[in-house]
Amino acid sequence: MPRYDDLPYRACVGVMVLNAAGHAFIGRRKGGAEHVDATHEWQMPQGGIDEGEDHYEAALRELYEETSIRSVQKLGQTDEWLSYDIPRTVAGKAWNGKYRGQKQKWFALRFTGNDREIDVRAPGGGKHKAEFHDWRWEPVANLPELIIPFKRPIYERVVQEFSRFVK
Repeated sequence: MPRYDDLPYRACVGVMVLNAAGHAFIGRRKGGAEHVDATHEWQMPQGGIDEGEDHYEAALRELYEETSIRSVQKLGQTDEWLSYDIPRTVAGKAWNGKYRGQKQKWFALRFTGNDREIDVRAPGGGKHKAEFHDWRWEPVANLPELIIPFKRPIYERVVQEFSRFVK
């Protein structure tokens, strides 16, 4: 197995979905090797970019696969990649030990639909595995305190960059 410091970052997207009140969608994670802290189970939708996939298209796909949300309008995106390392103690378990963390492009989207559209228990019409078992709208300023601590700097940056879209 390669040394932790030699492992690459997994290319991913993250999505901040804002409702009309300016609150962000967050889901309560069902689990995963990198989620070692039950106190900080909440996160925004995120996921891997398929080979050759456009970053924005990946964001829309991941959002639908995790939440069933399709009714969105693009507000903005981060210019640069934001990265984080997972704890060394779980590096061999998460993503089959292939990555030391993730590098992410983040997108801000306005939710233009009705809350009934959101389905985290049977996302994508039941065609995708549920990653969340609950969800809610949360004031954007609260997001960094709800995320697992090793991802907190990313959330602080995303909140800083996308706060201009909060009404």
